[in-house]
Amino acid sequence: MFLFDDLTQIEVVDIIEFLGTIAFAISGIRLASAKHFDWFGAIVIGFVTAVGGGTLRDLLLDVPIFWMQASRYIWCTLFAFIIVLFFKKYLVHLNNTIFWFDCIGLGLFVVVGYEKAMALEYPVWVCVSMATITGIVGGMIRDILINEIPIIFTQELYAVACILGGILFSILSYLHVDLVVTEIATAVFVVVIRILATKYHLKLPVLRGED
Repeated sequence: MFLFDDLTQIEVVDIIEFLGTIAFAISGIRLASAKHFDWFGAIVIGFVTAVGGGTLRDLLLDVPIFWMQASRYIWCTLFAFIIVLFFKKYLVHLNNTIFWFDCIGLGLFVVVGYEKAMALEYPVWVCVSMATITGIVGGMIRDILINEIPIIFTQELYAVACILGGILFSILSYLHVDLVVTEIATAVFVVVIRILATKYHLKLPVLRGED
């Protein structure tokens, strides 16, 4: 089999998935670098960050796991590693690097997860759930592997941003808005929510026990 996959049938959602994979992989590799992982460890963390959510999604949807059907996700991770390797002076030492790439990956993967469930004709609530899982699980696995508290439990409106993004996708689809416009609007919406929530410290109420 040829080393590279056939790229002649790439659609907009594929481009979104590629960009999301690279963005999440960069966030994982950058964090691994900050933790002084070796090259192999950093690549593993980057790959797990990029494919973790989609893997769980595909298992739940009972479809072939996406990254086992095409080598391009590995190449995306290696490309992300090269970016960090050559631009580490700018990426590794910037405190906001993980945040920005995580935001971008989150928004893009919400779109990918929703569309995959929608293509299989699942109801809206399942599509929103798959969008959320695709967005958050990779980062959760990354944080657990590097012995950090998952950012879904510590940062402002993380999973909520995915849920709201999925709802927006549902509304725009119901209104028959052009698919490309829906994809871009949803991804941007999720990123904007994360930025605003972080800037203004918007969080859900904390569940407290008895004092």
